[in-house]
Amino acid sequence: MSIETTPSRPASAAPAVELVVLDMAGTTVVDDGIVEQAFVRTADRVDLGPSLTREEALQHVRDTMGQSKIDVFRHLADGDEQVAQRAAEQFEVAYGELVDELGVDPIEGAGELIDTLRASGVAVVLTTGFAPATRDRLLDALGWQVDAALSPVDAGRGRPAPDLVLTALLRTGASSVASVVVVGDTASDVLSGRAAGAGLVVGVTTGAHTREQLLAAGADVVLDSVRELAGLSQLASPVPAS
Repeated sequence: MSIETTPSRPASAAPAVELVVLDMAGTTVVDDGIVEQAFVRTADRVDLGPSLTREEALQHVRDTMGQSKIDVFRHLADGDEQVAQRAAEQFEVAYGELVDELGVDPIEGAGELIDTLRASGVAVVLTTGFAPATRDRLLDALGWQVDAALSPVDAGRGRPAPDLVLTALLRTGASSVASVVVVGDTASDVLSGRAAGAGLVVGVTTGAHTREQLLAAGADVVLDSVRELAGLSQLASPVPAS
């Protein structure tokens, strides 16, 4: 297991964990480039305008992994809201097609981690930049039971804003942001956790961004996989189940 931490925020300072907020694609759900493939299909179906080349647009998609898809397409469409909305709709269609064609696989150990956390009294909320229909399609395919699953439309703003994390706290009744652990594979996930004031922000290297990018964004800890989360000292003594 490979772990790196940010020295300025010692992991031992975190209080007992009440809530774990987990990203979906790339963190708990295998991506394997499906998001990029869905973008390519979308760009084939919707003219996003001349402001960016295909490769420049694809790089922006990579750089903004984890963010609300409509926000990404607003940038790509140079602020044209009608084009952005059409593109976001087509992206969800394309992603669904790819799920049907390729299937959905969990990151190894993710389902077991969720079950273990909830059995010990820790709430688990899944968050994503996908629209609710795509999010729920993935959840149905995986068969996971969680305390809530949130998309940007449920919270106000997508990542890197803190809204998804704070909405998760409100939905589950966690006592403080210091009792929240945020886990994700992108800089946007990390920035969202930092902005929310989460007690611990964890990066994982199974998705879009590198260990260096996650640490630079402010991750307290970077793990090789979400399955290693239960091995952190903060999760060793969770809140007892009521």
